[in-house]
Amino acid sequence: MEPKVAELKQKIEDTLCPFGFEVYPFQVAWYNELLPPAFHLLLPGPTLAFLVLSTPAMFDQALKPFLQSCHLRMLTDPVDQCVAYHLGRVRESLPELQIEVIADYEVHPNRRPKILAQTAAHVAGAAYYYQRQDVEADPWGNQHISGVCIHPQFGGWFAIRGVVLLPGIEVPDLPPRKPHDCVPTRAARIALLEGFNFHWRDWTYRDAVTPQERYSEEQKAYFSTPPAQRLALLGLVQPSEKPSSPSPDFPFTTHTPKKPGNPSRARSWLSPRVSPPASPGP
Repeated sequence: MEPKVAELKQKIEDTLCPFGFEVYPFQVAWYNELLPPAFHLLLPGPTLAFLVLSTPAMFDQALKPFLQSCHLRMLTDPVDQCVAYHLGRVRESLPELQIEVIADYEVHPNRRPKILAQTAAHVAGAAYYYQRQDVEADPWGNQHISGVCIHPQFGGWFAIRGVVLLPGIEVPDLPPRKPHDCVPTRAARIALLEGFNFHWRDWTYRDAVTPQERYSEEQKAYFSTPPAQRLALLGLVQPSEKPSSPSPDFPFTTHTPKKPGNPSRARSWLSPRVSPPASPGP
């Protein structure tokens, strides 16, 4: 890895990794090459970028402390707010640089995603993006099959959170890092994609590889709860509501004051989020 890239990676890791995140460098060109122009990042190809993902540890190391801080704002998703806060800290840690941060949930006014997270994770070498095109003679006929990223250490027990772009910093000699193909057989890929598309509620597709760590039961309860009900689950209320106590099984401090799949098989790299519609969560 180039010294400049290694230095910046270390600085970003120092900011994010203690809170349960991982960081992977890539070139904008690697991402753009897999997508039609409408989805391109509008930067020179050699521009340096970093993919940021969260591990199971993020829940305890970042989200819980964030909920106990004064940074939480009501009416929006607490996890998205927490991630945005930590990605903002990256910008603050490198004040001498021009930095653009794109969270995985951000969209343009026409609702087109600003970043296709799974594609970015694949080209950065963070997680392998398994798609229908990776199954020879697939058995699904005319059924719609969404793809899913699998992490070599955490399986499906992780979430892609966004990218950090560094306009003006170009690294044409950065060597590509291929993602680890940790689900190499046809049978295992079929089981993974069928589990993800048809049985995602039971969480088992996330164990496509034996993970080093899974989400805790507390974390699973949170992500299994519909987004509109998560504030209540945490014991959080809107200003017009009466304060409520946190669930005894979910001991957070009380404060008072989203995922489409691939639009088509031909455009399978266009899946913007890790989970299919109505998935229990990241």
